[in-house]
Amino acid sequence: MEPAPSVLQRIADASYRLPSAPSGITGWAALRWLGATWFTGVDVGGELRPVPLATAGSTVRPRCGVVVSEERVGAHQLVEVLGLRVTDALRSTVYEMRHAPNLAGAVEAADMAATSDLVSRDELALAVAAHRAWTGVEQARRALALMAENSWSPAESRLRLRWLQWSGERALLCNQPVFDLQGRHVGTPDLLDARAGVLGEYDGDDHWNRERRRGDLSRLDRFQDLGLEVVTFVAGESDRDVADRLRGAYGRAALRPAADRAWTLRAPTWWQPTTTVALRRSLEPAQRRRLLGRQQPAA
Repeated sequence: MEPAPSVLQRIADASYRLPSAPSGITGWAALRWLGATWFTGVDVGGELRPVPLATAGSTVRPRCGVVVSEERVGAHQLVEVLGLRVTDALRSTVYEMRHAPNLAGAVEAADMAATSDLVSRDELALAVAAHRAWTGVEQARRALALMAENSWSPAESRLRLRWLQWSGERALLCNQPVFDLQGRHVGTPDLLDARAGVLGEYDGDDHWNRERRRGDLSRLDRFQDLGLEVVTFVAGESDRDVADRLRGAYGRAALRPAADRAWTLRAPTWWQPTTTVALRRSLEPAQRRRLLGRQQPAA
């Protein structure tokens, strides 16, 4: 049996179906080609996603593995990267947000485009406003209000939305560095409700080797010692499981005296912040490699 083609090969193969310009690969496939490696071409159920083609009104014969959008495309929205014509990051992300199967998928798309520094919230806001009459734009608007620029994985984004659904809060911080009162970096939790003093960690499969697990437990102990309440989540938990665990964590946090808080979000002067797209874009290449290496999966 021949091995399945890689995601990049599937995108390249689909490009041969494009009519003459203006047209290009769009959506998740364009974002992947532009370097956003969290766009794997596989949906949450494990099925391969078709490669979206933006054909600007040109009719393309249907084919397995591709989906055609005849929505208009301006020449200024097309870029050529490594010999392949794609819609730019903003148009591709807005397409993905508008055509996602649900709001969670739209938020995830915005988050993952932002964490690769292809788009910022402000840039997306302008782009969504420019698509005000397009199919799915209302979902894109709602997703924009919920997106985060510093979510490091789709699983973190999905956990954040479940947390928000339970709590109704809009003050969850993604990968916000936490320091002790002497200015030492304690850790960077996946999610943090700073007002309540509750942090959440998502443990994926990569957290279950012995060395990684030992480090995780030591870090969580340090968070607890400083007065933070920790709740850890794993894949496969139901909404009820998540709600029960959050309810317990918030209940325990409410019993902690404010005087026990020995942590702060105020970074020391030597710390290089990277929590927004603008801050990350300002980094030198060597700084990006050193500071952001763990935020992206292998290509």
